[in-house]
Amino acid sequence: MLEIQNSRKVRKVSRTLTGLTLLILFTLLVSLGLGASSLSYNRLIPTFLGEGTFKEEFVLFSIRLPRIIITLLAGFALALSGAILQGITRNDLADPGIIGINSGAGVAVAIFFLFVPIEAGKLTYLIPVVAFIGAMMTAAMIYLFAYRRGAGLIPMRLVLVGVGFSMALSGVMIVLISSTDQKKVSFISRWLAGNIWGTDWIFIYSILPWLVILIPFALYKARRIDLLGLSEEVTISLGVSINKERILLLVAAVALASAAVSVAGSIAFIGLMAPHIARALVGPRNASSLPVSILTGGWLLLLADTIGRNIADPDGIPAGVIAALIGAPYFVYLLLKK
Repeated sequence: MLEIQNSRKVRKVSRTLTGLTLLILFTLLVSLGLGASSLSYNRLIPTFLGEGTFKEEFVLFSIRLPRIIITLLAGFALALSGAILQGITRNDLADPGIIGINSGAGVAVAIFFLFVPIEAGKLTYLIPVVAFIGAMMTAAMIYLFAYRRGAGLIPMRLVLVGVGFSMALSGVMIVLISSTDQKKVSFISRWLAGNIWGTDWIFIYSILPWLVILIPFALYKARRIDLLGLSEEVTISLGVSINKERILLLVAAVALASAAVSVAGSIAFIGLMAPHIARALVGPRNASSLPVSILTGGWLLLLADTIGRNIADPDGIPAGVIAALIGAPYFVYLLLKK
Protein backbone atom coordinates (compact mmCIF):
# COMPACT_ATOMS: atom_id res chain seq x y z
CA MET A 1 0.00 0.00 0.00
CA LEU A 2 2.81 2.39 0.94
CA GLU A 3 4.63 1.60 -2.31
CA ILE A 4 1.47 2.41 -4.31
CA GLN A 5 1.10 5.75 -2.50
CA ASN A 6 4.76 6.64 -3.10
CA SER A 7 4.41 5.68 -6.76
CA ARG A 8 1.36 7.93 -7.09
CA LYS A 9 3.22 10.81 -5.45
CA VAL A 10 6.19 10.37 -7.78
CA ARG A 11 3.88 10.35 -10.82
CA LYS A 12 2.06 13.44 -9.54
CA VAL A 13 5.32 15.35 -9.04
CA SER A 14 6.58 14.23 -12.48
CA ARG A 15 3.34 15.36 -14.16
CA THR A 16 3.46 18.70 -12.33
CA LEU A 17 7.08 19.33 -13.31
CA THR A 18 6.33 18.37 -16.92
CA GLY A 19 3.29 20.66 -16.98
CA LEU A 20 5.26 23.59 -15.55
CA THR A 21 8.09 23.01 -18.03
CA LEU A 22 5.60 23.08 -20.93
CA LEU A 23 3.98 26.22 -19.48
CA ILE A 24 7.38 27.92 -19.25
CA LEU A 25 8.21 26.93 -22.85
CA PHE A 26 4.85 28.24 -24.07
CA THR A 27 5.27 31.56 -22.21
CA LEU A 28 8.87 31.78 -23.47
CA LEU A 29 7.67 31.27 -27.05
CA VAL A 30 5.00 33.96 -26.67
CA SER A 31 7.53 36.30 -25.06
CA LEU A 32 10.05 35.83 -27.89
CA GLY A 33 7.59 37.18 -30.44
CA LEU A 34 6.34 40.16 -28.42
CA GLY A 35 8.06 43.49 -27.94
CA ALA A 36 8.86 46.88 -29.44
CA SER A 37 10.90 45.20 -32.20
CA SER A 38 8.57 42.73 -33.84
CA LEU A 39 9.73 39.20 -34.62
CA SER A 40 7.07 37.07 -36.30
CA TYR A 41 6.57 33.59 -34.90
CA ASN A 42 7.05 31.89 -38.26
CA ARG A 43 10.57 33.38 -38.35
CA LEU A 44 11.68 32.10 -34.93
CA ILE A 45 12.90 28.64 -36.00
CA PRO A 46 14.71 29.89 -39.15
CA THR A 47 16.38 32.60 -37.04
CA PHE A 48 17.44 30.03 -34.43
CA LEU A 49 18.96 27.98 -37.25
CA GLY A 50 20.96 30.97 -38.51
CA GLU A 51 18.72 31.74 -41.49
CA GLY A 52 17.31 35.04 -40.20
CA THR A 53 18.11 38.57 -41.28
CA PHE A 54 20.61 40.67 -39.31
CA LYS A 55 17.74 42.49 -37.59
CA GLU A 56 15.95 39.25 -36.65
CA GLU A 57 19.12 37.69 -35.24
CA PHE A 58 19.94 40.87 -33.32
CA VAL A 59 16.46 41.09 -31.77
CA LEU A 60 16.40 37.38 -30.88
CA PHE A 61 19.96 36.76 -29.65
CA SER A 62 20.98 40.19 -28.33
CA ILE A 63 17.72 41.58 -26.90
CA ARG A 64 14.93 39.07 -26.37
CA LEU A 65 16.61 35.76 -25.45
CA PRO A 66 19.13 37.05 -22.83
CA ARG A 67 16.38 38.95 -21.01
CA ILE A 68 14.11 35.91 -20.95
CA ILE A 69 16.86 33.62 -19.61
CA ILE A 70 17.86 36.16 -16.93
CA THR A 71 14.21 36.56 -15.90
CA LEU A 72 13.80 32.79 -15.58
CA LEU A 73 17.01 32.41 -13.56
CA ALA A 74 16.04 35.28 -11.24
CA GLY A 75 12.58 33.73 -10.75
CA PHE A 76 14.16 30.36 -9.93
CA ALA A 77 16.45 31.99 -7.35
CA LEU A 78 13.73 34.10 -5.68
CA ALA A 79 11.31 31.18 -5.42
CA LEU A 80 13.89 28.84 -3.91
CA SER A 81 15.04 31.56 -1.50
CA GLY A 82 11.45 32.10 -0.34
CA ALA A 83 10.85 28.36 0.07
CA ILE A 84 13.98 27.99 2.22
CA LEU A 85 13.08 31.01 4.36
CA GLN A 86 9.54 29.74 4.92
CA GLY A 87 10.90 26.34 5.90
CA ILE A 88 13.59 27.42 8.35
CA THR A 89 11.44 30.09 10.03
CA ARG A 90 8.20 28.05 10.05
CA ASN A 91 6.48 31.15 8.73
CA ASP A 92 4.35 31.19 5.57
CA LEU A 93 4.84 34.97 5.22
CA ALA A 94 8.62 34.84 4.83
CA ASP A 95 9.91 36.20 1.53
CA PRO A 96 13.27 37.87 0.76
CA GLY A 97 11.50 40.97 -0.56
CA ILE A 98 9.09 41.36 2.35
CA ILE A 99 11.49 40.75 5.25
CA GLY A 100 14.14 43.23 4.09
CA ILE A 101 16.81 41.01 2.51
CA ASN A 102 16.24 42.50 -0.96
CA SER A 103 16.40 46.00 0.55
CA GLY A 104 19.74 45.24 2.20
CA ALA A 105 21.12 43.98 -1.10
CA GLY A 106 19.69 47.05 -2.84
CA VAL A 107 21.33 49.56 -0.51
CA ALA A 108 24.69 47.81 -0.88
CA VAL A 109 24.40 47.80 -4.69
CA ALA A 110 23.31 51.46 -4.73
CA ILE A 111 26.27 52.56 -2.60
CA PHE A 112 28.64 50.52 -4.75
CA PHE A 113 27.15 51.80 -8.03
CA LEU A 114 27.00 55.43 -6.95
CA PHE A 115 30.30 55.88 -5.15
CA VAL A 116 32.82 53.22 -6.23
CA PRO A 117 34.65 53.99 -9.49
CA ILE A 118 35.12 50.72 -11.39
CA GLU A 119 35.22 49.44 -14.98
CA ALA A 120 31.89 48.32 -16.46
CA GLY A 121 33.14 44.79 -17.24
CA LYS A 122 34.20 44.12 -13.65
CA LEU A 123 31.02 45.72 -12.29
CA THR A 124 28.82 42.92 -13.69
CA TYR A 125 30.58 40.16 -11.75
CA LEU A 126 31.05 42.21 -8.58
CA ILE A 127 27.41 43.29 -8.19
CA PRO A 128 26.18 39.82 -7.02
CA VAL A 129 29.00 39.73 -4.45
CA VAL A 130 28.20 43.25 -3.21
CA ALA A 131 24.48 42.40 -3.08
CA PHE A 132 25.27 39.25 -1.08
CA ILE A 133 27.34 41.20 1.47
CA GLY A 134 24.56 43.77 1.96
CA ALA A 135 21.85 41.11 2.16
CA MET A 136 23.89 38.97 4.56
CA MET A 137 24.49 41.89 6.94
CA THR A 138 20.76 42.69 6.90
CA ALA A 139 19.77 39.04 7.43
CA ALA A 140 22.17 38.75 10.37
CA MET A 141 20.65 41.82 12.04
CA ILE A 142 17.09 40.58 11.45
CA TYR A 143 18.00 37.15 12.84
CA LEU A 144 19.51 38.70 15.99
CA PHE A 145 16.45 40.86 16.65
CA ALA A 146 14.02 37.99 15.97
CA TYR A 147 15.90 35.52 18.18
CA ARG A 148 15.06 35.21 21.87
CA ARG A 149 17.14 33.22 24.32
CA GLY A 150 15.22 30.17 25.49
CA ALA A 151 12.55 30.51 22.78
CA GLY A 152 14.78 30.45 19.70
CA LEU A 153 13.80 32.16 16.46
CA ILE A 154 10.29 33.63 16.71
CA PRO A 155 8.67 33.40 13.24
CA MET A 156 6.21 36.32 13.50
CA ARG A 157 8.83 38.55 15.11
CA LEU A 158 11.13 37.79 12.15
CA VAL A 159 8.51 39.07 9.69
CA LEU A 160 7.79 42.20 11.73
CA VAL A 161 11.48 42.99 12.26
CA GLY A 162 12.11 42.33 8.57
CA VAL A 163 9.36 44.71 7.50
CA GLY A 164 10.82 47.35 9.84
CA PHE A 165 14.30 46.90 8.37
CA SER A 166 12.86 47.06 4.86
CA MET A 167 11.21 50.41 5.59
CA ALA A 168 14.34 51.80 7.27
CA LEU A 169 16.53 50.73 4.35
CA SER A 170 14.04 52.31 1.92
CA GLY A 171 14.64 55.58 3.78
CA VAL A 172 18.40 55.12 3.41
CA MET A 173 17.88 54.53 -0.33
CA ILE A 174 15.90 57.79 -0.64
CA VAL A 175 18.76 59.68 1.04
CA LEU A 176 21.26 58.08 -1.36
CA ILE A 177 19.15 58.90 -4.41
CA SER A 178 18.70 62.54 -3.35
CA SER A 179 22.46 63.04 -3.11
CA THR A 180 23.57 61.98 -6.59
CA ASP A 181 23.22 63.00 -10.24
CA GLN A 182 20.07 62.45 -12.29
CA LYS A 183 21.46 59.78 -14.65
CA LYS A 184 22.33 57.44 -11.82
CA VAL A 185 19.07 58.25 -10.01
CA SER A 186 17.10 57.07 -13.06
CA PHE A 187 18.87 53.70 -13.04
CA ILE A 188 18.46 53.17 -9.27
CA SER A 189 14.77 54.14 -9.41
CA ARG A 190 14.00 51.60 -12.11
CA TRP A 191 16.10 49.02 -10.29
CA LEU A 192 14.04 49.60 -7.11
CA ALA A 193 10.82 49.09 -9.07
CA GLY A 194 12.00 45.63 -10.15
CA ASN A 195 13.04 46.42 -13.70
CA ILE A 196 14.93 43.52 -15.37
CA TRP A 197 18.03 45.58 -16.13
CA GLY A 198 20.65 42.86 -16.74
CA THR A 199 19.70 42.07 -20.34
CA ASP A 200 22.96 40.85 -21.85
CA TRP A 201 24.66 37.44 -21.90
CA ILE A 202 27.35 38.62 -19.49
CA PHE A 203 24.72 38.94 -16.74
CA ILE A 204 23.69 35.32 -17.31
CA TYR A 205 27.31 34.29 -16.72
CA SER A 206 27.37 36.34 -13.51
CA ILE A 207 24.26 34.77 -11.93
CA LEU A 208 24.50 31.21 -13.29
CA PRO A 209 27.36 29.96 -11.03
CA TRP A 210 25.37 30.92 -7.92
CA LEU A 211 22.40 28.83 -9.07
CA VAL A 212 24.52 25.90 -10.24
CA ILE A 213 25.93 25.60 -6.70
CA LEU A 214 22.97 26.60 -4.55
CA ILE A 215 20.06 24.79 -6.24
CA PRO A 216 21.64 21.31 -5.79
CA PHE A 217 22.64 22.30 -2.24
CA ALA A 218 19.05 23.26 -1.35
CA LEU A 219 17.62 20.10 -2.92
CA TYR A 220 20.17 18.05 -0.96
CA LYS A 221 19.03 19.79 2.24
CA ALA A 222 15.30 19.29 1.50
CA ARG A 223 14.84 16.75 4.31
CA ARG A 224 16.65 19.04 6.77
CA ILE A 225 14.24 21.84 5.87
CA ASP A 226 11.34 19.47 6.58
CA LEU A 227 12.81 18.69 10.02
CA LEU A 228 13.35 22.39 10.81
CA GLY A 229 9.65 22.90 10.19
CA LEU A 230 8.86 20.68 13.22
CA SER A 231 8.96 21.89 16.81
CA GLU A 232 12.47 22.51 18.15
CA GLU A 233 12.18 19.71 20.75
CA VAL A 234 11.32 17.13 18.07
CA THR A 235 14.04 18.41 15.72
CA ILE A 236 16.72 18.22 18.43
CA SER A 237 15.56 14.72 19.44
CA LEU A 238 16.17 13.62 15.83
CA GLY A 239 19.80 14.69 16.11
CA VAL A 240 19.62 17.87 14.02
CA SER A 241 21.85 20.80 14.96
CA ILE A 242 19.20 23.49 14.60
CA ASN A 243 21.37 26.61 14.70
CA LYS A 244 23.99 25.19 12.34
CA GLU A 245 21.42 24.07 9.76
CA ARG A 246 19.44 27.31 10.02
CA ILE A 247 22.54 29.45 9.48
CA LEU A 248 23.72 27.35 6.51
CA LEU A 249 20.31 27.48 4.86
CA LEU A 250 19.86 31.17 5.69
CA VAL A 251 23.17 31.93 3.94
CA ALA A 252 21.99 29.92 0.92
CA ALA A 253 18.62 31.77 0.84
CA VAL A 254 20.35 35.16 1.12
CA ALA A 255 22.85 34.25 -1.63
CA LEU A 256 20.03 33.19 -3.97
CA ALA A 257 18.02 36.36 -3.31
CA SER A 258 21.02 38.65 -3.73
CA ALA A 259 22.04 36.94 -7.00
CA ALA A 260 18.51 37.52 -8.34
CA VAL A 261 18.36 41.10 -7.10
CA SER A 262 21.73 41.91 -8.70
CA VAL A 263 20.35 41.36 -12.22
CA ALA A 264 16.58 41.77 -11.83
CA GLY A 265 16.21 44.62 -9.36
CA SER A 266 14.19 44.56 -6.17
CA ILE A 267 11.34 42.10 -6.78
CA ALA A 268 9.07 40.98 -3.96
CA PHE A 269 6.28 38.39 -3.69
CA ILE A 270 7.70 35.81 -6.15
CA GLY A 271 9.42 34.11 -3.20
CA LEU A 272 6.15 34.32 -1.25
CA MET A 273 3.75 32.95 -3.86
CA ALA A 274 5.77 30.22 -5.61
CA PRO A 275 6.32 27.98 -2.53
CA HIS A 276 2.62 28.19 -1.61
CA ILE A 277 1.55 27.24 -5.13
CA ALA A 278 4.07 24.37 -5.12
CA ARG A 279 2.83 22.98 -1.79
CA ALA A 280 -0.77 23.21 -3.01
CA LEU A 281 0.18 21.22 -6.13
CA VAL A 282 2.38 18.45 -4.70
CA GLY A 283 2.16 18.63 -0.90
CA PRO A 284 4.37 20.01 1.88
CA ARG A 285 7.42 17.72 1.60
CA ASN A 286 10.33 19.82 0.35
CA ALA A 287 11.86 17.01 -1.71
CA SER A 288 8.78 17.34 -3.94
CA SER A 289 7.82 20.98 -3.48
CA LEU A 290 11.24 22.64 -3.93
CA PRO A 291 11.67 21.67 -7.64
CA VAL A 292 8.05 22.66 -8.32
CA SER A 293 8.57 25.95 -6.47
CA ILE A 294 11.68 26.72 -8.56
CA LEU A 295 9.83 26.24 -11.87
CA THR A 296 6.76 28.11 -10.59
CA GLY A 297 8.89 31.12 -9.59
CA GLY A 298 10.59 31.19 -12.98
CA TRP A 299 7.26 31.07 -14.78
CA LEU A 300 5.64 33.75 -12.58
CA LEU A 301 8.48 36.23 -13.11
CA LEU A 302 8.66 35.48 -16.85
CA LEU A 303 4.90 36.05 -17.11
CA ALA A 304 5.14 39.29 -15.10
CA ASP A 305 7.98 40.60 -17.29
CA THR A 306 6.23 39.60 -20.52
CA ILE A 307 3.06 41.42 -19.46
CA GLY A 308 4.96 44.43 -18.09
CA ARG A 309 7.16 45.13 -21.09
CA ASN A 310 4.23 44.89 -23.54
CA ILE A 311 1.45 46.60 -21.59
CA ALA A 312 2.70 50.18 -21.92
CA ASP A 313 4.90 52.10 -24.36
CA PRO A 314 7.73 52.88 -24.70
CA ASP A 315 9.54 51.34 -21.70
CA GLY A 316 6.78 49.15 -20.31
CA ILE A 317 6.08 48.50 -16.61
CA PRO A 318 8.78 46.85 -14.45
CA ALA A 319 8.23 43.16 -13.68
CA GLY A 320 8.44 43.96 -9.95
CA VAL A 321 5.37 46.19 -10.20
CA ILE A 322 3.34 43.49 -11.99
CA ALA A 323 4.49 40.90 -9.43
CA ALA A 324 3.47 43.25 -6.61
CA LEU A 325 0.01 43.81 -8.13
CA ILE A 326 -0.51 40.04 -8.07
CA GLY A 327 1.33 39.28 -4.83
CA ALA A 328 0.25 42.10 -2.49
CA PRO A 329 -3.40 40.95 -2.18
CA TYR A 330 -2.15 37.40 -1.61
CA PHE A 331 0.16 38.65 1.16
CA VAL A 332 -2.75 40.46 2.86
CA TYR A 333 -4.83 37.26 2.63
CA LEU A 334 -2.05 35.23 4.28
CA LEU A 335 -1.56 37.90 6.94
CA LEU A 336 -5.25 37.86 7.86
CA LYS A 337 -5.26 34.06 7.80
CA LYS A 338 -2.32 33.92 10.23
